Amino acid sequence: MGWTLTSFSGKDLTERLFEGLVLVRLSDVFVRVPKWALFVGAVRLSNCRKPRRGGMRVKLLLHACCGPCSLEPLRLLLEAGHDITIAYMNSNIHPAAEYDHRLQTMLDFAHEQGIPVVEGPYDPQAWANAAGVFGTDPAARPDRCRACYRLRLDEAARYAADHGFEGLATTLTVSPYQYIEEIREELSAACEANGIEPVFQDFRERYPEATRRSKALGMYRQNYCGCAFSKVEAAEEREQRRAERAAAKAAKEAAEAPRRAAEEAARAKNRAEKQAYNEKRQRQRALLKKMKEEAKRQAAE
Repeated sequence: MGWTLTSFSGKDLTERLFEGLVLVRLSDVFVRVPKWALFVGAVRLSNCRKPRRGGMRVKLLLHACCGPCSLEPLRLLLEAGHDITIAYMNSNIHPAAEYDHRLQTMLDFAHEQGIPVVEGPYDPQAWANAAGVFGTDPAARPDRCRACYRLRLDEAARYAADHGFEGLATTLTVSPYQYIEEIREELSAACEANGIEPVFQDFRERYPEATRRSKALGMYRQNYCGCAFSKVEAAEEREQRRAERAAAKAAKEAAEAPRRAAEEAARAKNRAEKQAYNEKRQRQRALLKKMKEEAKRQAAE
């Protein structure tokens, strides 16, 4: 039996409940389905009820570090049915012009998608007091990043709790360069302290797709995480990678040098042999021509 859409009055509804059909109401329309679909329909509709906490759909504040990193997390969280507002709360970003550039990129994209954005206060000094104190020591980098996560996620969690949001998520986990477990821990702690639900998801496998989409959209794509320290570290890492590529290229060329020399020697020998053969053939043709001319002359005498 096929599926059809129809609507009923209260009387008709009561009468048809005893027929071989199941009636399920979706908004103001009733769906008439085969009786055998009762269990399947009940299971499917159980996922369409009012959003709840604990893995269900929630009114969600999404902390976002930038536009490109938001693409895939936002898509997946929307597909999960969450009611999303983006929170741009990133006092770590340096300098202020960079902060504004990333914010505008975010606002432009969110406007196109119809997603509201709230911006927290830009307070670089608060970031310096919380995270900047760890400095540039490579050994202290995980602690510095954790303090940075804590500052921003605490701010977002407080805003979420004050404005009726049920949960908090973050786009930070799309980057393979971040400390994922530290983010998980700080998100959970911030949410617990403010009585909301942490909506954690590791989005790193979506990083290539986020990169592809952001390039296709012509988005501004920064080349460092955000803080002044990360800008210096990213530049040093890029220089190190360039040096490593140059060294690898030189080593490869050195390893291939004997083979290339042998190949060049073989080509030179081949050219010399070919040249000698051509010269020999030229001498033979010249001699044959001379002999023909001498024979012709003798015959004429």
